[in-house]
Amino acid sequence: MPNDTLRREIIIGAVCFALGFFILPFAIYWVGHALIGNYSADASAGALALAESIWADLLQFRLAAWVLVLAPYALAQLFRFTRRLWFAAPL
Repeated sequence: MPNDTLRREIIIGAVCFALGFFILPFAIYWVGHALIGNYSADASAGALALAESIWADLLQFRLAAWVLVLAPYALAQLFRFTRRLWFAAPL
């Protein structure tokens, strides 16, 4: 049983990290571009430039980049915790 739990947690963590690493920077660019406009004064700077900037900040251990990439995992854990509290047996 503990092996199944560990495997499930690793899968959840890997999927959430992949979402935060690969999908979230492009989603942020798309929403920001729709609401605010260009990401940079340089018109050629697009979604990949923003993603590369975030990935470079990860390598430099910048807190904001790590919070951004790990946010899907934190939200998944918050959802699981809230669901467990909601469906817990009353005292």
